[in-house]
Amino acid sequence: MLVTTLRSAAAALVLTVASIAPHLALAAEIVPFETAAFEKAQADGKAIVVDIAAPWCPTCATQKPIIEKLAADPAYADMQIFHVSFDDQKDVVRALDARMQSTLIAFDGERETARSVGDTNPDSIAALFASTKGQ
Repeated sequence: MLVTTLRSAAAALVLTVASIAPHLALAAEIVPFETAAFEKAQADGKAIVVDIAAPWCPTCATQKPIIEKLAADPAYADMQIFHVSFDDQKDVVRALDARMQSTLIAFDGERETARSVGDTNPDSIAALFASTKGQ
């Protein structure tokens, strides 16, 4: 009887957690840039940051932990962060009118709210994130 009660309670707990888990986003998602996903995020009015980086770029390497720390902040849980490979996604780099790696572009839906190039200051990168409605 006790085992049956415990199994029922455990099953109820699993169902409860499963039903609320999608609503408990604790961090922004960092994903590789795909045009369709980016356009959908824009159409949905999401807070977006595009990170254009190259693996050989020391500035990009300095930006990366700053971006990851901001992405982990619950204040940005609904934000979508897209990573663009400067070397492999030249068409995207051109479409976003970026001239070089280490470019960060913030959007509130379809509206660009901020852009920086070569910035490694955590406070100004945080301000770029905050320029979206993700804050």
